[in-house]
Amino acid sequence: MGVSADAPGTLVAFKKENNIHHTLLSDFPRRTMLTAYDALVTDPNSPIFRYAKRAYFIVDRQGVIRYMKVQQNPLELLKADEVLQALKDSGAKRERRSSRSPRSSR
Repeated sequence: MGVSADAPGTLVAFKKENNIHHTLLSDFPRRTMLTAYDALVTDPNSPIFRYAKRAYFIVDRQGVIRYMKVQQNPLELLKADEVLQALKDSGAKRERRSSRSPRSSR
């Protein structure tokens, strides 16, 4: 899932426009989650004050953070291989979908 500082309506439009199927959560307007995870620009002198930083987290089912990387430059993206390796290293196991899952019919 993804978390954004954008308003929920903006995320709905973004998902539709980009054909995204995973959950996107909004931390708008208070941005409490982004602040708690140090994923928000908090320098009032910054031109991107209160914008979300580019951040990657892997959280297990018990809520333990297994991987965390917060980029200082929002234009710096992690390579997919790095994220996938972090996921493997975290010990996460892939869930099998039941035959009644709406996505299994695709």
